[in-house]
Amino acid sequence: MPLVAGVDSSTQSVKVVIRDAESGSLVREGRAAHPAGTEVHPDSWWAALQDAIAAAGGLDDVAAISIGGQQHGMVALDQSGSVIRPALLWNDTRSADAAAAINNEFPDIAARTGSALVASFTGSKVRWLADAEPENAAKVAAICLPHDWLSWKLSGKKELSDIFTDRSDASGTGYFNSVTSEYDRELFAAMLRSDTNVILPKIISSNAWGATTSTGVKIGAGAGDNAGAAFGLQAEPGDVIVSLGTSGTAFAVSDTSTHDASGEVAGFADVTGRFLPLVCTLNAARILDAATQILGCTHDELGELALAAPAGAHGLTLLPYFEGERTPNRPDATGTLTGITLENSNRNDIARAYIEGMLCGLVDATNSLAQRGVAVNRILLIGGAAKNPAIGEIAAALFGREVLIPPAGEYVANGAARQAAWALLGGAQAPDWDLGEVKSVSAKPTPEVLVRYLQLKDRTTTW
Repeated sequence: MPLVAGVDSSTQSVKVVIRDAESGSLVREGRAAHPAGTEVHPDSWWAALQDAIAAAGGLDDVAAISIGGQQHGMVALDQSGSVIRPALLWNDTRSADAAAAINNEFPDIAARTGSALVASFTGSKVRWLADAEPENAAKVAAICLPHDWLSWKLSGKKELSDIFTDRSDASGTGYFNSVTSEYDRELFAAMLRSDTNVILPKIISSNAWGATTSTGVKIGAGAGDNAGAAFGLQAEPGDVIVSLGTSGTAFAVSDTSTHDASGEVAGFADVTGRFLPLVCTLNAARILDAATQILGCTHDELGELALAAPAGAHGLTLLPYFEGERTPNRPDATGTLTGITLENSNRNDIARAYIEGMLCGLVDATNSLAQRGVAVNRILLIGGAAKNPAIGEIAAALFGREVLIPPAGEYVANGAARQAAWALLGGAQAPDWDLGEVKSVSAKPTPEVLVRYLQLKDRTTTW
């Protein structure tokens, strides 16, 4: 049976899975770390990818590979194809003012692209580059995203015109129309403050080949990370996926596009030709990291402490804007812990408040999708934090409904591998792979906890 490789080049690390193209069975895997920070030179990603591929046993027996990657990161290239400056990642908030300025200049931007801009988007970073580093902006011959750049590097090609991508990742730039699957060149020129012929990655079909490595491995279109995860989960319309990674995201496969002028819901595209309305929060798993540092415990112990406290943590409420926030758009915000009393000044209640605060942001995000007409039939919880039993139970209580937890896995990388298998095997649809046992978790609803969280959120503008 032919083998395919899938890559997840995320903020913190790169993961490579090698699977059987027909059955999806995992054959082997590897990973490597990425540097910390919100500004990273792409060469670090390339080196980590080589290490992860080697750790996965190499590609000698692999027929095809596809790369999923963190969205929005701006990779600026000069005429020779060299990286002009370190890439600004999705969680770099220095372009917040640029995003606001572009939204004012183009009040119809959500109608044109599906999304109003926030600091995360590539287009915001392009404007920041034009204003803050005009000498670097003048050198720009091409702009691409992390997964596009890695696919291009893997191909060994040198021409900028050979860079390719798919509609899912392009839909996170802020200058792409996911309905027509075309770039909005007027918007891009305004962002760069230059009506130039800057090359943007060509859009290829999700089940097409973009290039071939020097050893003959076919390279698929790739995808944005959230679209890759949805594809790896084989999500259908009505499925809402809540992902707890560095960021927290709630996104759904939808047959119809969304165009939210408020900027709360981003109107992205998926891998299948459908759409992927998405709400992203900057603060997710690292809130739990912070809690373990404060309490001097492991992640498993944090969950045990939280479950030993009652819902609502005796009135202790966390607004988890530790790194600013993307939704709501408060890039300069900081976190707030309120309702502190002698009664709740204990490890159990603090653990519960941290977990509830993180999850309340994702419940709020899912409600935003529903308010904009997105069907919410099933909620699937993924990400490293979902492995902790406390997360599923507290999430079910806050959502007030059943939460489904698929087996722990690298779903972005799995989705990329499945995409490569789709192109390799042909056919109108991607192969169906067995996800394994999906766990169902239910709990007594605790709507009062979300109410208190929303009251704290709504009375806050800047901190």
